[in-house]
Amino acid sequence: MAAKGTPAVNAAKAAGVRFRLLEYDYDPSADAIGLAAAEALGLDPAVVYKTLIAQLDTKALVCAVIPVAARLDVKALAAAAGAKKADLADPTLAERTTGYTVGGISPLGQRKRLATFIDAAADALPEMVVNGGRRGLQIALAPGDLARVLGAKVVRITAG
Repeated sequence: MAAKGTPAVNAAKAAGVRFRLLEYDYDPSADAIGLAAAEALGLDPAVVYKTLIAQLDTKALVCAVIPVAARLDVKALAAAAGAKKADLADPTLAERTTGYTVGGISPLGQRKRLATFIDAAADALPEMVVNGGRRGLQIALAPGDLARVLGAKVVRITAG
């Protein structure tokens, strides 16, 4: 399988967590990449999570992992990160920092390890799906395993 070499897959293997790889045909014209991935894989969007890179008012970057159908609550993210303000990072900065291309950014195996926040909705799931480090590749794993591997905080960071 061509997916074996991504840093995200390698990080999951190195951490010794159980995971499954899911591949689909990536649609670059999709309005909502995560929702398109869920549909292509035949999965409930509630189990598929997108990885967003945000910049705090302190200039630090953080990683937010939220359900694909949800909107990031930047105020909640800022509060969770101990900052006053947060906004989505410039895509070029996100790519340079993580080592991934937009549409293929994984919370696992990033070039620079960022403080990571996983939306609390994941706690109710036996398995969640996150990007596998390239467009068209997803990794399914237990939310607790993902949080442990990343040293992530699990908090409510979605709007609504």
